[in-house]
Amino acid sequence: MNKDAEVDMKEVELNELDLEKQLMTGGGAGNSLLGTEKNGCVKVKVPEESDVKFTGLSKEELMKVAGTPGWVRTRWILLVLFWLGWVGMLAGAIVIIVQAPRCKPLPEMNWWNNGPLYQIWDVNAFVEMDGLKGLVEKIDSLNQLKVKGLVVGPLHRVTQDSLPTLNFMEVNADIGSNEELKNLLDKAHKKGISVVLDMTPNFQGQNLWFGKEEINEFVDKLKDAMSYWMSVGVDGFQFAGIDEVVKFAPSKWASLREIVQANRTEGTKKRVLIGVTKTIVAPEVSKLFNDSGVDLLLSEVLKPNDTATQKGKIIEDLYLSQNQTSLAWSVGVSTKNHLATLVSSKLVKLYQLLLFSLPGTPVFSYGDEIGLEKQNGTLSPKMLWGFSEGEEEKNETLKVEGERQRSYRSFFKTLSDLRGKERSLQHGDFQLLQNKTSSLAFLRQWDQSDRYLVALNWGAEPVSLSLSYEGLPAQATVVLSTDPAKYPLEATVDLQQLELELGQAVLLRFPYST
Repeated sequence: MNKDAEVDMKEVELNELDLEKQLMTGGGAGNSLLGTEKNGCVKVKVPEESDVKFTGLSKEELMKVAGTPGWVRTRWILLVLFWLGWVGMLAGAIVIIVQAPRCKPLPEMNWWNNGPLYQIWDVNAFVEMDGLKGLVEKIDSLNQLKVKGLVVGPLHRVTQDSLPTLNFMEVNADIGSNEELKNLLDKAHKKGISVVLDMTPNFQGQNLWFGKEEINEFVDKLKDAMSYWMSVGVDGFQFAGIDEVVKFAPSKWASLREIVQANRTEGTKKRVLIGVTKTIVAPEVSKLFNDSGVDLLLSEVLKPNDTATQKGKIIEDLYLSQNQTSLAWSVGVSTKNHLATLVSSKLVKLYQLLLFSLPGTPVFSYGDEIGLEKQNGTLSPKMLWGFSEGEEEKNETLKVEGERQRSYRSFFKTLSDLRGKERSLQHGDFQLLQNKTSSLAFLRQWDQSDRYLVALNWGAEPVSLSLSYEGLPAQATVVLSTDPAKYPLEATVDLQQLELELGQAVLLRFPYST
């Protein structure tokens, strides 16, 4: 090969090398033609997802695959597993339902079984001489106490022992008017509070029903008045001294009872008939309850001077002889006295706890929530509505009294709230655990709800209780105590060594266990 040919071959190789360099470095005019970028990046067109179409298998292809032995076995396995799982879940649900403890049916409850009744026999004393108009303004305060019913009056016009002056259909002008009573009904109902009228005929006289001969003279007027007041919204009636009328005029009393109880239908709010008696013996109270046919019967069976043993026996006797929804509890003559006057201010919280935790309806007089006592010998002391901050700052005595009233009211409110929420306290079974001369302990329990245990000491000396009963645990939790310093909220106490100081009471709780 000659030299010219060798030179040409070298030029060709150099040209090819230059071309390769240009392609790698992005230089030269050929770069734009080849569609490359600078800095050695190569521009590659990636097809977009929308450009890619997945057509899947055709029907013919699917049919071929579906008919293969492997897919047939897979489908059968999945089908069998599905039905096995479904049957297993159904069987499990049936086992749970069968083995689960059945809920106890709730007893029939009426509005007067759901919380405390609050008696105001002297409206002017309760609201500082403003009568029914002032009482309307106090409804919000009563609603805070979870009161379910007000027992108001008597309000009707009558002069003591003077039958001709008796007028059941007109409110005494010193207390208010018929229109103001209607306003009270309207405001109370909006707050969920029922209103019961006390219509004891001769409420200021010695003989509350004037006499056996006079009963026939006014019963028809009383029946007309009861029909009228029910038509404007009254939720029931209370009569004191029913012993005489039930005994001497049973047919007349039956006609009065018929007015209240005749039109009761399922699903409608019932009106209550309350009787009051001074009877102090439990068997006689049960007999009068059955003979009178009232819904609730207030009596004096819980006497402050009785021992704890006597109180426990009375409570148990009445519980066993009556349906607990017909039981009503108060201390002494609740329509004419106050709790603090009857039991002393030191035991007010103890009795509040007792009444709220007994099976039945607790009944209080106005002022019992703050420890109101008799003033200057009158049976109708003025209600105390607290003191201003300025008054308490200037007077240490008023400050102490204000703190005392707020403490009583807070204790009452807590109990009332618990009574309305907890089934064991509302309609649970009652079981007496211990009943000694000065101390009492009992259990309230309902189905699968929390259990509540109440222990009280009326004595002048400390006591140590050792409580045992089937299903009772070794310890329980403090819910409320008259002495928070010794038994603070949520503290755990030993039921085998429950220590109570004089005048001390405690409410304990423990959970249901199978």
